[in-house]
Amino acid sequence: MADRVHPMPAPPSPRPDQPPPAGAGAEAHAANDGAPPTETTPLQQPHPSFNRPLSPPPGTYIVQVPKDQVLRVPPPDRARRYKKLAARPARRRLLRRACCCACAAFLLLILLAAAFAGAAYLIFRPRAPAFSVASLSIRGLNNLTSSSSTTLSPELDAAVRADNGRNRKVGIEYRGGGSVTVSYAGERLATGPWPAFRQPPRNVTAFAVAMTGQGVRLTEEQRRRLAAERAAGDVPLAVEARVPVRLRFGKTVMRTWTVDVKARCDVAVDRLDGNATAVNRGCRVKVRPLWWWW
Repeated sequence: MADRVHPMPAPPSPRPDQPPPAGAGAEAHAANDGAPPTETTPLQQPHPSFNRPLSPPPGTYIVQVPKDQVLRVPPPDRARRYKKLAARPARRRLLRRACCCACAAFLLLILLAAAFAGAAYLIFRPRAPAFSVASLSIRGLNNLTSSSSTTLSPELDAAVRADNGRNRKVGIEYRGGGSVTVSYAGERLATGPWPAFRQPPRNVTAFAVAMTGQGVRLTEEQRRRLAAERAAGDVPLAVEARVPVRLRFGKTVMRTWTVDVKARCDVAVDRLDGNATAVNRGCRVKVRPLWWWW
């Protein structure tokens, strides 16, 4: 701690209207007797407030605090709040850094997954399977002369052909839960389950699907048109399938998630009773995007 030293104030000059103190005239007269008279100019004293600081009132103390302690040591009653406020920027920096690291890790995982999927596609070249309907056995669609209020209960057995010949290194696993539906002019006639089996690469598998329908009601227009097409030997039917599948790559354990494959085949049959010959007029297959995993 340092003490401040104040300079002593200069004695005040006498005012013009104030007589000089006693003894001052005699001393001045004695000095002037031995020296010639000279002209003197009174020295203009500046205002005392410009050359010296104001003296503190009596009974006060001036304490100086070192500069390295100014605004750095909080009072005891504010120490806890000061510590809490001082720790906020550090927590915010840590939180911001953690968020940036998490975003960078997420982007890195996306890039790695995309690179892996692209490499797997270029190596194995997966292709969607092809489907066709070889034949149809139809029962319960002969009674077309009755009124439209009569319901039909058709039964159909379809011979379906699944072709995986375009995939040389990719096998297909048809899982349970799939269905096959036959409809005419937008009206569903019968539906049945798709069997679950595994198909290796470069393989063609034929299987039968049994479908049944109950409470099928056709309008008068649909009945007349169906009867005319049966007489002409060209009845158009739509065979739709929805099958959950997995793709297995070669002999490894790498395969895809279970995805839905939707297929629609437009066929024409020559009769509505017994074993009918099915003429395929085209099949369309739709597969959802695949997500790869080990």
